Amino acid sequence: MLLSTLVSLIYKDGVTFQLLLASLLTLALGGFAMFYTRFHTKEMNKREGYIVVAFGWVIMTLSGTLPYMFTESIPSFANAFFETMSGYTTTGATILNDIEVIPKGVLFWRSLTHWIGGMGIIVLAIAILPLLGIGGMQLFAAEAPGPSTDKLHPRITDTAKRLWLIYFGYTAAETILLKLAGMSFFDAINHAMSTLSTGGFSTKNASLAYWNGQPLIQYIVILFMFLAGTNFVLSYFAFKGKVQKIIKDEEFKLYFKFIVIFSLIAAAEIYFRADVSLSSVDHPMIYGEAESAIRHGLFQVISVITTTGFISADYTMWTPFLIVFFFGLMFLGGSAGSTSGGVKVVRHLIMIKNGFLEFKRTLHPNAIVPVRYNSKAISGDIVFNILAFFILYMLSFIVGALVFSMFEIDFQSAVGLSASSLGNIGPALGLFGPVNNYSALPILAQWWASFLMLIGRLELFTVLILFTPFFWRNR
Repeated sequence: MLLSTLVSLIYKDGVTFQLLLASLLTLALGGFAMFYTRFHTKEMNKREGYIVVAFGWVIMTLSGTLPYMFTESIPSFANAFFETMSGYTTTGATILNDIEVIPKGVLFWRSLTHWIGGMGIIVLAIAILPLLGIGGMQLFAAEAPGPSTDKLHPRITDTAKRLWLIYFGYTAAETILLKLAGMSFFDAINHAMSTLSTGGFSTKNASLAYWNGQPLIQYIVILFMFLAGTNFVLSYFAFKGKVQKIIKDEEFKLYFKFIVIFSLIAAAEIYFRADVSLSSVDHPMIYGEAESAIRHGLFQVISVITTTGFISADYTMWTPFLIVFFFGLMFLGGSAGSTSGGVKVVRHLIMIKNGFLEFKRTLHPNAIVPVRYNSKAISGDIVFNILAFFILYMLSFIVGALVFSMFEIDFQSAVGLSASSLGNIGPALGLFGPVNNYSALPILAQWWASFLMLIGRLELFTVLILFTPFFWRNR
């Protein structure tokens, strides 16, 4: 918030005092909490881990509403909470009708919520969730950089230092490249923070479609969306020169194949059947139909798979096939250990492998046929955990859509909202499609969407376990 105050001061946007007040209030509350608990132990058990993760996200969101409310950029608390939750969970859904009139200091804070939330998710996925045994994330306990330990604190500290450096480096690199490609410095740093967090907040109402006349900008964003959707541990290995680990990683290979195949399908459909000029915002196609189809197809596929949610065009205006196609991609997600949301590629990989092995087990009931990942046998517990996660994810999606429909939201919009909120994607379908915002969503529906964003971002179990009676029983 203090950084946002500095930005406000530099650009003289008239809200410097309000942002400073929000900063000092947050600092005072945090300082009091730290002083009050200064003698607490820094080691946590599993139960405390769940509580810290879930309530930590909610408390961050509550404090994050202050800049919006103090500057009156978003005077309604419910709207401000939705926008902040959307930021921290890197969903990118917005209730703002006109982003470009918002003071620059507030816009910078808005992008910062993405950036902070994105890094929090990486540390969560690589350092904390494996130790809590969440959703099959134990797979990464051995892969994460840093010493292996059963105590959360030393592991997080050691891992986070390395990951923060990579995350910051990528953000700086993208900022420089976007500035050189023609963006203003303010737009460049905001979009870099949104890209690396796979968030999707933009400083323009038209999102990346604003730069449809400058393909280089969109290609730079495509590259960094791809990197942000890749397990950050692989980036660590790349910088250490361990390229073989990346090449042999099964999840990365499948993630790359998904993007290539789905982009080719989308590009072919756009080229032969869709009229991109109808769905592009303000800018005509000036680089040829083939290039435009490939760029828009690649951009939108990576944007949805990595759950970034940037748009280069309104894909719901293309063809019915592509509407269903992109809806399906909302359930894919990027790599585990990345900033992307969704189910994650590795879970799909394990479920597919286990599905094929069921045929073998049917033919040879006495054979022991383990699921293998990266040439290592996976324990049955992890496979069951992943299957349970997927079932819970689909049930959450169905219940989410049902609740939205109770607010008299049509079918297409309701299922789109549920998939988008749970997968932390941003753009949905129907009334809440790529070129629309969430301002028309009823207040109670906004609270429900915020809840779905939270449970989707924190891997379901982390939050939902708090609603079980046995969690609160004395040991």
